[in-house]
Amino acid sequence: MEEPGRSHLDDRSATNELFSLVYEELRRLADRLLANERPGQTLQPTALVHEAYLRLVGPSNARWDGRAHFFGAAAQAIRRILIDRARARHRLRREASAGAQAIDDAASVAAAGSSPDVLELDEALSRLALLDPQKARVVELRFFAGLGVEETAAALGTSPSTVARDWRFARIWLHRELSGERSGERPR
Repeated sequence: MEEPGRSHLDDRSATNELFSLVYEELRRLADRLLANERPGQTLQPTALVHEAYLRLVGPSNARWDGRAHFFGAAAQAIRRILIDRARARHRLRREASAGAQAIDDAASVAAAGSSPDVLELDEALSRLALLDPQKARVVELRFFAGLGVEETAAALGTSPSTVARDWRFARIWLHRELSGERSGERPR
């Protein structure tokens, strides 16, 4: 239900205005995320940002409590887009080969300059969310939205020291999950 005196057009106008202010920042983030994708991917940074925008302003009456809230929603939209595309690629490969596909070893999110397979990261994040939703949200905001510690803290309504501590824990936990170190198993 809409607030008195506030229309859906006002909400869309506010979203459009906010989007235009953060467009270049989202574009740089998309460029960075896509640079870590496997060779052969065809999604361009501009297309990723535009698709995320369409998901953000879809049929809902989204209201943004500022830049950090908007970036949090954008992070979720970008994560879902990348995961949907990765799943589609994996499905097409399985159908084409009609056999089991070996998945390359996932790199650690703690290692500088490397990026894990987006599907493996999503699965690991889902497991982390079951254990500690706050830490999973920190990873989502830092990794997929590119927010800094201060911005993440503002988006989550917590202190920067808590975000820094959660980020350190989550990176170590994800490294173990993605590398198979948690129980001596080999990486997938």
